[in-house]
Amino acid sequence: MPYIALHVERALSASEKESLKAALGQAIEVIPGKTEKGLMVEICDGCDLYYGGQKRDAAYLDVKTYGTAAPADQKAFTEAVFQAMEAAGFSKNNIYLTISGYPNWGLNGTLL
Repeated sequence: MPYIALHVERALSASEKESLKAALGQAIEVIPGKTEKGLMVEICDGCDLYYGGQKRDAAYLDVKTYGTAAPADQKAFTEAVFQAMEAAGFSKNNIYLTISGYPNWGLNGTLL
């Protein structure tokens, strides 16, 4: 079950959130074994995001997965996410993303 936390400075409408959620669901599928069906997305809008001491119309995505993905798959995923965020009106110069893989993941009452 991948998890994506998306924090954005601007307030988003319900339809913008739905569109971003769907785009992230498509993007996660470039990583082998990951599907939108198993994806959890958290969208936090209206956050105060600062970079270099300046408030920015920025986006930060923190992606967590069970296991690790190959570097080429992580790159393809990152590029798909940046395209989705640009389509939503964010400048690629103000989008930040981290990907972390974990060997342990709790799911359905047990540890995988």
